[in-house]
Amino acid sequence: MDAALKLYSWNVNGFRSVASKTLDGFLETHSPDILCLQEIKATMPRGGDLALPYAHQFFHSAERPGYAGTAILSRVKPLAVSMNFEGEGHPQEGRVVTAEFAKCFVVCAYVPNAQHGLARLEYRLRWDADFQRHLAGLLRRKPVFACGDFNCAHAEKDLANPAQNRRSAGFTDEERAAFSALLDRGFRDTFRVSFPEARDCYSWWSYRAGARARNVGWRIDYWLASQGADGLWYNPQIHANVLGSDHCPVSLSADRTLF
Repeated sequence: MDAALKLYSWNVNGFRSVASKTLDGFLETHSPDILCLQEIKATMPRGGDLALPYAHQFFHSAERPGYAGTAILSRVKPLAVSMNFEGEGHPQEGRVVTAEFAKCFVVCAYVPNAQHGLARLEYRLRWDADFQRHLAGLLRRKPVFACGDFNCAHAEKDLANPAQNRRSAGFTDEERAAFSALLDRGFRDTFRVSFPEARDCYSWWSYRAGARARNVGWRIDYWLASQGADGLWYNPQIHANVLGSDHCPVSLSADRTLF
């Protein structure tokens, strides 16, 4: 699969912050063809007028300043781009961008956190259900690549301390079951398909207590591929050496003919 595009996803925890620190170096070293961002935390333009090496830039900012938000930056022109998805009672938090290409969709998502004390767990599960219906609708048309910060460590091997986090946001039985339901709708966790027994492979670390230096983390950032894309993707990677956020980028290569 020599003719491949490099797809990257990164929760930057503030676009302007990472842009002032490590973004230029990251782009020069990794050169993603499609870059999906989460938690941009800024009111950004929807047109491509930022000084970035992407002709096509789509930002979905939250109404609340300095909060959430997603983006897709692409060197390939999408056929269409949409924001959000159908569902009742969702605040405008800029959590989803969907780009349609010739033979696939790319969906960038920043899934709501259940928060301390699970104060937002009920809403998060309702969001999950509506988002899954959105993906199911896309699947009826073309294969789908869904990426982003899903705020869920699916299995015990996806976080350093599962026993201590049984009822922590991101590792509740309810959130894990919702993630399983998403996979059951026809998606593959590309990293787990390729590395089924891998441990100590994380994409998020708390800023507290030197967690990143000690690699006490969680794998909550994913590239999911629908079964219709089997054989058309390869080389899922977690780039733990890329700094600038409390998350690191995750990537996947996909056959160029899909785009």
